[in-house]
Amino acid sequence: MVAMLALSVSGAGQGGVNDSTSTEGTGIASVSYADMVRENTEFEISVMLDEGNNISKIEWITQVCINTGICWPPQKTELVDSGDGLTFTGSVLIDDYATYANWRFDITRSDDSTETVPESGFGWKVWSDCWFDNGTWGGSSTECQEEDEGFLPGFAAPVTVAGLTMAALMARRD
Repeated sequence: MVAMLALSVSGAGQGGVNDSTSTEGTGIASVSYADMVRENTEFEISVMLDEGNNISKIEWITQVCINTGICWPPQKTELVDSGDGLTFTGSVLIDDYATYANWRFDITRSDDSTETVPESGFGWKVWSDCWFDNGTWGGSSTECQEEDEGFLPGFAAPVTVAGLTMAALMARRD
């Protein structure tokens, strides 16, 4: 259990390296967004669709992960059609101490069929300007960096107490 809790928030991939996925065959021509997220700011996205697409609605499913190793539950935002049926835009507020934001799209077509891009997981990830991943600080800012004490703050004491309590209970059983 301790090993699972100590895992990096980034999961797969290299810390500080943004990820994106192919939109080929989805009706999405391009996705535009900043190459970095910043805490307490709006992160904006613009999705350009292919001509002749049959997309009627795009939901942007975002998830923000923070430097303590926690990822908040996914948040659903319906992107707004700019009026031409080809450009959809939206934004999400980035939390304090954000490590990165990742996302996917749920597309609804005019025949009410739906598609998730990518089919599973999150296809895009953008790192913050100040992040912590797998024991390493990174980003263009150092404002969020804390002294590295080898464990997440407040994590060592509860784990130690739990371990000692379990050992004492096991010793009493014998």
